[in-house]
Amino acid sequence: MISRLKQVYRYIFLKFEKKDEEEVKKILSTEEFEIFNQMREYDKVHSFLVYKRCNKDEILKNNKNYLKLALLHDCGKGNTGLLRRVKKVLIGDEELEKHSENAFEKLKNINIDVAKLCRDHHKKNVEAEMKVFQKIDDK
Repeated sequence: MISRLKQVYRYIFLKFEKKDEEEVKKILSTEEFEIFNQMREYDKVHSFLVYKRCNKDEILKNNKNYLKLALLHDCGKGNTGLLRRVKKVLIGDEELEKHSENAFEKLKNINIDVAKLCRDHHKKNVEAEMKVFQKIDDK
């Protein structure tokens, strides 16, 4: 419950800092950064926080594809507003449930490895690295 309240606070009040763009550009290709840059402010803030946590994790910090995943995993959410996100948490939302597939479609011709990671980032039976990523993403 507290993590959900933090999400609402971040959605309403936090903005992605311009100064952090340079760090993101060091990780992502030009095409990947264009996709990141099209994300909503909340998704950029959330993704950058996940990236920073992954970058501190002993398992993930040396895996560039997982660092890219951290920044791009929610790029398939599009222009989803707060009310729709609340609806997804409370009763589900079929369109938002497809965000992993949407991310895969956006990325498959740019970076197939990251696209597959995005597609699978909510699946259950995954490798150890993905399980670590999922725990970080859920914080």
